[in-house]
Amino acid sequence: MKKIDKLILKSFVGPFFLTFFVVVFILLTQTMIKYFDEFVGKDLGFAVFAELLFYFSLNTTPVALPLAMLLSSLICFGNLGEHYELTAIKSSGISLIRVLVPVSIFAFLLTFVAFWFNNNIVPKANLNAYSLLWDVRQKKPSLDIKEGVFYNGLTGYSIKANKKLSDGKTLMDVMIYDHREGDGNKQVILADSAKMYTINNDRYLVLELFRGNAYTDVAQEPRRSRKEEFQRDAFDQSKMVFSLASFDLSRTDKSLFATSKYMMSVDKLQTVADSMKKEYALILDRNDLSVKQYYFNSMKGLPPKLDSLEGKWLDSLKHRALAKEEQVQVVNSAAAQARNVKNFAQSSLQQLDSAIKESRTFEVEKYKKFTQSLACFIMFLIGAPLGAIIKKGGLGVPVLVSIVFFIIFYVCSLLGEKWAREGIVMIPYGVWAANAILFVCGIFFLRQAKNDSRLFEADVYKVAFNRFRDKLLKMNRPKSERKVGVPG
Repeated sequence: MKKIDKLILKSFVGPFFLTFFVVVFILLTQTMIKYFDEFVGKDLGFAVFAELLFYFSLNTTPVALPLAMLLSSLICFGNLGEHYELTAIKSSGISLIRVLVPVSIFAFLLTFVAFWFNNNIVPKANLNAYSLLWDVRQKKPSLDIKEGVFYNGLTGYSIKANKKLSDGKTLMDVMIYDHREGDGNKQVILADSAKMYTINNDRYLVLELFRGNAYTDVAQEPRRSRKEEFQRDAFDQSKMVFSLASFDLSRTDKSLFATSKYMMSVDKLQTVADSMKKEYALILDRNDLSVKQYYFNSMKGLPPKLDSLEGKWLDSLKHRALAKEEQVQVVNSAAAQARNVKNFAQSSLQQLDSAIKESRTFEVEKYKKFTQSLACFIMFLIGAPLGAIIKKGGLGVPVLVSIVFFIIFYVCSLLGEKWAREGIVMIPYGVWAANAILFVCGIFFLRQAKNDSRLFEADVYKVAFNRFRDKLLKMNRPKSERKVGVPG
């Protein structure tokens, strides 16, 4: 490897890894903020958060790699152009295409690594991340009794404390309803104060009550009697023990989530899509047969005189006129049966359309694994020539340009995928459209950079504007002035 290749790679690798981790951090923060409400008040612990952060960071990697490639290419070649290193390299007889070779090899290899990662690692990360997120959503909030509000987190009990001291453990003026029997508010406990603490590694909650009474509504026999009796038990100190097992994070079987398209590799996605297509073809045949059978079965419900529409109706037109009432009955019955058949066919067609749309989503997800991987190389084709043209390093202009092109790529991808899922365009065309558009842009910028174009310099456009203005002024002059050549 030549020294110039080492120089280019050294200038590129550092910004690439830096921008990659920055982009992953930004995308990860955005993802965690989206689910922030699911974590509040559940006392999940650091281990659960660390596991979620790790899996979601793997989930965001396929999106972060193209953006990191674009940004690092802009920074690398922008720095080389800003410090006239590209000018020195070109003046020694080395073309820009040769300068891009080491980074292009890196981008080409990264494309295959990104596809392998997206096909093998990301589905497993999604499976672990979303199964854990589901368990977090199902977990009860941590025990938090607030002043003047009934707390129903403990199964079978409703607890209210009118005052809670600053230590977080002492409660004043406590009321407890016992609903374990499921027969209403027949058991109530009132206490002047209470103290709560946990035992056995926080597996049980102890509520120690002081100076109170326990009231129980004693059922009367017969029930028609209006007399009511209450049993009261006074106490100076009493303890209630509650199990906190329901507050633990229980893990669900991950295989229940494995059927989602986000948890599958390319081979599995293709297999599911093909099996769906075969099944939908059978459904279409069965629905066609069912519609015909439904029609003939519905015709059996006609009155005896109207069983044969062809034999009765046509004969009546040719030979005799049916009574008006019979004609109306025939028309109404036929119209009702036609509406029923139409509704049945429309319902079957809607089911089939939704099934076909679901099949398209699996195919779109399959193609996305290729498009996201190839986007790494396409972003390099855009970033490297643009950096050589702009000749601005740092994080100012490169970040701005990267955001613009990434937004273009993101919007085109979403639009193409939506059209592909809805059947407006063929699935390959819709999914590959964003890559094709940016690839053309990359080739254009590469051609401009090779020819040392001043595409983003304001002076070029000022000169072009002045020439255009002079031509307009010259065309508006009188012909006599044009011949004499009077200066304007």
